[in-house]
Amino acid sequence: MGIDGLIILDNTHRPIIQSGFRASPPAYPLLHIDAFTTALAKAPRAFDIDPVLYVATPETPSACCHIQRGDVRILCPISGDVDPLLAFAFLQTFIEILLEYFETLSAATLKDNFDIVYQLLEETLDSGGHPSTTSTNALRDIVLPPSLFSKLLANVATPGSLGVGGSGSGVGAGAGAGAFSSPIPWRKAGLKYNSNDIYFDVVETLRAVVGRNGTPLSAVVYGKIETNAKLSGTPDLTLTFSNPGVIADAAFHPCVRLQRWARDKSLSFVPPDGHFILSDYRYAPPSAVNANAVVPLPINVKAHIEVSEFGGTLDITLTPRTSGRPIEHLSVELYLGADGTGASCAASGGGAWAFDGQRKVLKWDVPSLAPGSAGNVSLRGTFASSAKIPRPARALRLRFEIHAHTFSGLKVEQLKVTGEAYKPYKGVRGRSLGDIEWRW
Repeated sequence: MGIDGLIILDNTHRPIIQSGFRASPPAYPLLHIDAFTTALAKAPRAFDIDPVLYVATPETPSACCHIQRGDVRILCPISGDVDPLLAFAFLQTFIEILLEYFETLSAATLKDNFDIVYQLLEETLDSGGHPSTTSTNALRDIVLPPSLFSKLLANVATPGSLGVGGSGSGVGAGAGAGAFSSPIPWRKAGLKYNSNDIYFDVVETLRAVVGRNGTPLSAVVYGKIETNAKLSGTPDLTLTFSNPGVIADAAFHPCVRLQRWARDKSLSFVPPDGHFILSDYRYAPPSAVNANAVVPLPINVKAHIEVSEFGGTLDITLTPRTSGRPIEHLSVELYLGADGTGASCAASGGGAWAFDGQRKVLKWDVPSLAPGSAGNVSLRGTFASSAKIPRPARALRLRFEIHAHTFSGLKVEQLKVTGEAYKPYKGVRGRSLGDIEWRW
């Protein structure tokens, strides 16, 4: 047994589309939907529901793995001896495929492109429950992306009469080539572009837990190299870094030659066409700088929160620790407990606050926190609760972005191209994200 299929629900938890479930009884998907809605009704908050739910089925016990994206919920029933991580990996891959096809993921978009979504379900998962074709370059040769051109062809052409493959992102990209016609599975044959460009986005995410005294209890940075290649022909690329030692626990796209990385820490590959993730990795801080190898935090928080009868007071001050780049899209959240009823605050130094009555969360948004604004950005006020002894969360949640910055300082040194005569334009930029639990 393996992955039994997928069920996509809208925001009212009604199914939009689902796999065929040919090897299961007709009631099998309904049992998983019922198990999910029952667990959701029992959970105090929507995001408190377990990501893996046990489902009692007549034949063999099964589990329901689920994930929320936008206003849709995707369920993935599994049965037998299957690791739930396989289901979540497939869910993430399928979501990336949908985003590659439709750019946005919503119930309305999926309903408008029902035929394409159903074809993608059939192509990405075989009848035995094993992931099949998940490369978007190969899928575009089988399932045409939505466009006015493809919709017109669907209305006027007969099946099998079209010699069109791919999204047409390049001039004559894949023209006349059928599915899997290229000797390289992840790259189409005959690609041509007027200008040859390749862009690398180094995106790193800091996940940390900070104690009451401001000392990081744990801090780890996960990174990925997002790539967008618009190159003609079949170029063979070699990407070298100035400081490859900061990369640890790396995972690579199938196009990367692993022996070359193990030998000299350079990435040698023939890139897919369009967007793809070249590598995922973990940042390994130099142990000589810090014996505990903890990543320095780009922000400091001073939180004074006092709880009294039917409410409390709060005083939160933010201080940036960055030297050159501002911290942008900063949000601070405090869960006021199940009995939280409201708040009255004043924000100084910029930003706006709001109380989400459904989630019982006080949220403070700061558009930009510039270096040198120490002590000038603060939120002071009170909160109310219907309980005599309120029980707010004992930690704040901070999320932010820093553009043109990476925690690891990973630098691209050189990009060599062989197999083609042109020299492509290379663009590299960094971006840092943060998700910190700051206890008070």
